[in-house]
Amino acid sequence: MQVTREKQDIVEKEFIGFPDIAADTINVLLYKGRQLTRAEDLRAGPTETIYQTPPDQAKEIKGQIRNQFEDVCKYEMSDGHIRLMYLIANQTRTDGKMLLRKAGYTGGAYREQYAGKTQDIYPVIEFVLYWGAARWRSSRELHQFLRKKRVQPDVPAEAWQYIDNLHLHVYEMRHLPEEVRELFQSDMRIVVDYLAEGMGYRSDRKIVHKAALIRMIKVLSGDGDIEDVEEWLEKQQIREEDEITVCELFDQYERKGREEGEARRLVTDIENAMRFFQVTLEKACEGLGTTVGKYEEAKKLL
Repeated sequence: MQVTREKQDIVEKEFIGFPDIAADTINVLLYKGRQLTRAEDLRAGPTETIYQTPPDQAKEIKGQIRNQFEDVCKYEMSDGHIRLMYLIANQTRTDGKMLLRKAGYTGGAYREQYAGKTQDIYPVIEFVLYWGAARWRSSRELHQFLRKKRVQPDVPAEAWQYIDNLHLHVYEMRHLPEEVRELFQSDMRIVVDYLAEGMGYRSDRKIVHKAALIRMIKVLSGDGDIEDVEEWLEKQQIREEDEITVCELFDQYERKGREEGEARRLVTDIENAMRFFQVTLEKACEGLGTTVGKYEEAKKLL
């Protein structure tokens, strides 16, 4: 089953939403591995900001309610107050106008503080986790973006010092250097190593979020068949709190794939024989050297 963008977005949000993974990602990518953010200090924040268009705008949109969404929002708390707000965007494809989107996201967060919707005043940090295979070539700072777009070429050189140079912090997750990947301590280490090393990746690292990790690996591999993950874990009697390594889990899941492939071939062959030769299930199974019981077991696997 092919993965859709919506399904991939949901899986990525779920994965990065775990406090331990979010804190680890922040510490590695933003703080170069220094443990400045703790999972226990992170709280889920609103991913939607709502605002009303100001009355001095065009009459037809006056007072219109608008909203915008970010993928993941985390408050970092300190003594009961918000110390920092992290906005995390997941991107599958490059976006040449992402800088302008960032201005909207961070502006929306500050707008809510200005409107008194929050108790505290705090800085907002937004960064992008880019999961695509192609390298990110789009501009990462506003001055560069505007000059590329040749916006108002007659803008005097002196004016640029007054144009805020917004920076876009993009991390290409499929292309992280090994020395960066080694800094991760959460399940994110498994994901980035898998992306770097491919299907042959194996490790003795313990997995914390088993179902979420399997879904993340599957959608990043282009496989949208993620609905049966919890059911499979239950059949294997693997609980979220159990200790299991990457090798153990991957080997079991690959074996599941092989078993399903064999079952699908058996079912297809039998049903094709029934249609082509116009025979009963029993006769088709007999002709293919199998039994009705094995056919029924194979059907249950699909």
